[in-house]
Amino acid sequence: MFVTRFAPSPTGPLHLGHAYSAILAHDMARAAGGRFLLRMEDTDLERCRADHDAQIQDDLAWLGLTWDGPIHRQSEHIDSYNARLEALDGKGLLYPCSCSRSDIRAALAAPQEGVAFNLYPGTCRHRSMASRQPGDALRLNLAAALDRLATADLGFTETGPAHAGHHRVDQPRALDQIGDVVLCRKGEEIVAYFLASTFDDADQGITHVIRGEDLHDFTSVQVILQHLFGLPTPIYHHHRLIRDELGKRLAKRDDARALAKYRAEGATPAEVRRMVGLPNP
Repeated sequence: MFVTRFAPSPTGPLHLGHAYSAILAHDMARAAGGRFLLRMEDTDLERCRADHDAQIQDDLAWLGLTWDGPIHRQSEHIDSYNARLEALDGKGLLYPCSCSRSDIRAALAAPQEGVAFNLYPGTCRHRSMASRQPGDALRLNLAAALDRLATADLGFTETGPAHAGHHRVDQPRALDQIGDVVLCRKGEEIVAYFLASTFDDADQGITHVIRGEDLHDFTSVQVILQHLFGLPTPIYHHHRLIRDELGKRLAKRDDARALAKYRAEGATPAEVRRMVGLPNP
């Protein structure tokens, strides 16, 4: 069965870009006779708010979208993520990192368009887990992880318009351009976007990941994690981004294009579909 999800972070209102992604995923699932799930990526407890969570649900319902089953909230599964991290520790693939708090917080978030991975120079790579202090982050030793996966077929299928085809993770490129990514920061209980998303996709039986083009480069990291944990690799579909008049990707701070504003001005769900270039059902 075709199973996909829409996974916003409740840190602000939905805008037209979110509407496009949610409608596209919903319509693809319904056309395939599959399931459409709603997930709240709310592990950043400082920025995520209950009123944004409620507004997201209200906006999606207004658009005419329905989701199957209860909402999955990542904040309710922190213990599960941490337990799986212990498995990586047991394989000797983690090390603690005490580098800049702001840099680490930025590394834990979902990426922004045009921002590559912040390649880590390995300052703390020599440290053992026994040296971990309160507030330290945990990083994946990517070279050690790829050594364990040397014979694995790190492949994935992409159906999005810009990358359609079968791809394999380029291991030398991963070392040169991704590096030792942050997986979590204890004390703040923040889990990296791509780590929690990888586990959730497996736990929820996601067969198709439908998301924005700006997340394409994170697929390699997720495929590596899937193989380390023996998880299935879904099919990926990275869609175009909705942009403003200057060609810039929309962001949550761009309240002028918030769905709530369009609703208040009398727009209809059909008009929103036309704005983002999608047909009405």
